[in-house]
Amino acid sequence: MSKMMKTLQVFLTFFKIGAFTFGGGYAMIPLIEKETVEKKKWITDDDVLEIITIAESTPGPIAINAATFVGYRVCGFWGALTATLGVVIPSFGIILAISILIKQFRDIKAVQYAFNGIRAGVLALIIKALLSMYKQCPKNFTSYIVMISAFILTAFLNVNVLAVIVGCAVFGLVSSILTTRRHKK
Repeated sequence: MSKMMKTLQVFLTFFKIGAFTFGGGYAMIPLIEKETVEKKKWITDDDVLEIITIAESTPGPIAINAATFVGYRVCGFWGALTATLGVVIPSFGIILAISILIKQFRDIKAVQYAFNGIRAGVLALIIKALLSMYKQCPKNFTSYIVMISAFILTAFLNVNVLAVIVGCAVFGLVSSILTTRRHKK
């Protein structure tokens, strides 16, 4: 397959993901995983976990960061660009259309019920992404402490998510260094 055809395939794959996923980046993770790991075999399950980690710790929406990362892995710069455009264009078009029409339809009960249904579906996709990431995470005391602490800090104490991510990264790095030193002795 030529580089241009593969780049077009990257664009179309992420355009489909962007067009048929509601609820933001976390809701897109299962679709990104299905398309790029299972169907296309562009990346591995481990790559998905790395992508999520990198996408969460860099500025910008997770879906765009993930698309850019996968696109770059598959086709370099042009893959990154086309994957990013592919995932953004549908959302941009939908938001534009909704913003024009929302005032006219927001009081209609059917529209309110549709959005309630969409929210429920998005929640299910986010839970699926959570379970998928949990299966790939190391299962040890340190990992559980980090998970529980991060959840408490963000959910109940309203600590800035960026501070929690940086703290988790520092904790993981220090823990890894200490574990490595212990094993060398």
